[in-house]
Amino acid sequence: MTVRVGVIGAGMIGQDHIRRLTEVVTGAAVTAVADVDAERAAEVAARVGATVLPTGADLVASPDVDAVLVTSWGPTHAEHVLDAIAAGKPVFCEKPLATTVEDCLRIVEAERAHGRRLVQVGFMRRFDAGYRQMKEVLSTGSLGAPLIVHCAHRNPTVPESYHSAMAAQDTAVHEIDVLRWLLDDEIVSAQVVTPRATSRRFAHLKDPQIMIFETASGVRIDLEVFVNCQYGYDIQCEVVGEDGLVRLPDPAAVGVRTAARHGTGVLQDWKDRFAEAFDTEFREWVASVADGTEPTGPSSWDGYAATVITDAAVRSLETGGETVTTDMKPRPAFYGGTA
Repeated sequence: MTVRVGVIGAGMIGQDHIRRLTEVVTGAAVTAVADVDAERAAEVAARVGATVLPTGADLVASPDVDAVLVTSWGPTHAEHVLDAIAAGKPVFCEKPLATTVEDCLRIVEAERAHGRRLVQVGFMRRFDAGYRQMKEVLSTGSLGAPLIVHCAHRNPTVPESYHSAMAAQDTAVHEIDVLRWLLDDEIVSAQVVTPRATSRRFAHLKDPQIMIFETASGVRIDLEVFVNCQYGYDIQCEVVGEDGLVRLPDPAAVGVRTAARHGTGVLQDWKDRFAEAFDTEFREWVASVADGTEPTGPSSWDGYAATVITDAAVRSLETGGETVTTDMKPRPAFYGGTA
């Protein structure tokens, strides 16, 4: 079957996913688009022969939409996801699932009441080949119990609109999700400390930040978030176990030798670094919708956990580096837990 996807939100990420669904992924067609900017929605819809609908609610209710993709402004996500659950339609929601813990829990409870998983959250790191290889190594137990994780998330620059809390909410949230998945462990506390600030930042921004997390089993995670590093987009991850370590590979790049130097290029953009992961993410999601099976990607519970943990990190930043417990609810059996 061809999965008919309705897209709520026609901004940059929405347009990129529409391109992906129409030009890269087989078995999908974008049949409807809705956006608060009606002119933009019409322009984007015209490119792919989709219908323009006035609101997200109209799009979810459309008989021409089998599944919903939410790429609108973060505070609107909960409303659209809840509408999709009420309609019994699979919904892919770009992160965040919701901007408040309360709204995340509303989604979790609505999905549980529905009785099967409908929601997938757009944390694409789990679909990256390098992270999947790390997961395979850790799953064998050959490294012994994980003890320490070292991570870095570096961007060349960020715009003036980027503020200090976004280091957790928009940037570190990807590490938070992928590390919970890699370790199969829950994060129970967060601490954020700020070293000497780079002179390359805007004055209102605390950059870099060092985030320290602890998991339920005692693993310690340190994450450097440096969003004005200047030299490129650089993602690093290393898990140290009792009997060895596993390190995320850098993207493949040719080595160039010239003028007495040997070097490789450094990517400058997150879209280039994770292009294949985005494609794989949507291929697998579309396949699950077509087969009528539950999605295997990040769940509503993972969206809730990410919001709880980023809230704790922001509170730590605001209190000058206090360690903040996450106080997460027990994971329900519906999402693979014991509660």
